[in-house]
Amino acid sequence: MQKLVTLAKTLSDINRVKILSLLKREHELCVCEICDTLELSQPLVSRHLKQMREALLIESKKEGKWIIYKLSLDENLHYLLDTIKGNIQILPRPIKCLK
Repeated sequence: MQKLVTLAKTLSDINRVKILSLLKREHELCVCEICDTLELSQPLVSRHLKQMREALLIESKKEGKWIIYKLSLDENLHYLLDTIKGNIQILPRPIKCLK
């Protein structure tokens, strides 16, 4: 039950939903790609990513100086994102960073 409440709280912000949707579509992104795509500041995106990581919705890995984010393997999260997939198509394509 607590996991459902945490998921609902995390998804209560439109920017976090957009970030999750981008990660669902693109599989892996760095912070700068998310910032540029959604036209959000780096500190704001980093705060959202931290909340989503703490809620176990996303995972991160370090590649050189970059931190790459991807969705967790949580089946419930993937099911939920599949139900809103129409919104995923309307998001712009990420602008790739020079890695």
